[in-house]
Amino acid sequence: MITICFAVYIGILFYLLFFSAYRKSVEGAVSYNFIPFQTIGQYFYSFDGLALTDQFIGNMLAFAPFGFLLPIIFVMTFTRVLGYSFLLSLSVELAQFFFRVGAFDVDDLILNVAGGGIGFLGYIVIKKSRLISS
Repeated sequence: MITICFAVYIGILFYLLFFSAYRKSVEGAVSYNFIPFQTIGQYFYSFDGLALTDQFIGNMLAFAPFGFLLPIIFVMTFTRVLGYSFLLSLSVELAQFFFRVGAFDVDDLILNVAGGGIGFLGYIVIKKSRLISS
């Protein structure tokens, strides 16, 4: 059942990252940011509530299920979950850039990996409460 949930999550994630209405609106645009924390800083500088939720928190929430479900399916350490979160995020960022359905942003990598880490920490909390068996 968890594997099915993971597959559904990956499908929804890829839909949102590549085929959603927002992606259609930025299709053809080529942009990139290689400076860490530049975009994150802009989120806070121009804070209006909605942008922070959609972009900043949204990036972390998008990868939290990945960090939560991965160690349930496979035995994973925190470091491995972060590594796999980085690899998945890097693959997505590069694909969005090359297929011109988004921008490559190093800050998205940072936020996505943080989201994977948050998901793993949620997994640890639930496992310690014995709601998940080893």
